[in-house]
Amino acid sequence: MSPTEPRELDCEVVETSLGAPAIRDRVTGEVMHPVVGPAIEASRLYVEPSRLATRLAEPDAHPLVLLDVGLGAGSNAIAAWRLSAAMPGTARRLAIVSFDHSLGALALAVEHAAEFGFEGEAGVAARALLTDRRHETARTSWSFVPGELPETLAQAPLADVVFWDPFSPKANPSLWSVAAFAALRRVCRAGATVHTYSGATATRSALLLAGFAVGVGPSTNAGKFGTLAATDRETLAEPLDRRWLERLSRSSAAFPADAPTDALARVAALPQFTPA
Repeated sequence: MSPTEPRELDCEVVETSLGAPAIRDRVTGEVMHPVVGPAIEASRLYVEPSRLATRLAEPDAHPLVLLDVGLGAGSNAIAAWRLSAAMPGTARRLAIVSFDHSLGALALAVEHAAEFGFEGEAGVAARALLTDRRHETARTSWSFVPGELPETLAQAPLADVVFWDPFSPKANPSLWSVAAFAALRRVCRAGATVHTYSGATATRSALLLAGFAVGVGPSTNAGKFGTLAATDRETLAEPLDRRWLERLSRSSAAFPADAPTDALARVAALPQFTPA
């Protein structure tokens, strides 16, 4: 089976604890957008914190490039697509590039279009992605890059915004490593922001070691906080500070497996934690 073929049998539709439809991956056992469901989580953790509407309204002839890492059932990408579609004609175009090893979850979500918001034009876009790996309108382009991450990031255009939403560090540790985030940093242009649901200490330290400035992201429904990273510290509303650095030094799970032996010293020496 090629990596682009939908693999519906690898996933199933389930119901979250709050009664929202969601998709569960049978291989990892993880539910995509658990608790509140895909539509609310996509807006709360990704679209709103990335300030997509504001950034699309900026006067710029170049498209705003969004890397959607971990396409899954397409919830984050389609939320961004809908926002772009609703923008006035004078707004910047949005170029969404989605990455995943399979289209199975998206195919299943489209099969259950009413539950997952793939009716109307959104359904047209998603079906085109399944068949042609690309869809384009006057406002938005959406393309799919198949294969295994982070290697496929080498095919990415320079990003303005990144939605980092693969399975958890426990299920897929290679995508939460210093190496993975270093590969991402190489395709981020100045001013880019990275948004992810994970607020784990090792996730944040990996991002820091990869060259990002890192801050606290929006609250998740588990009473925790996601992470917002950026190429420029000034972009962050709530950057990690020396109090976090002190907690890092005491953490039993401070770094990913591929962190260098002097990782703590390297993080402590970053401009983010040194007095101006």
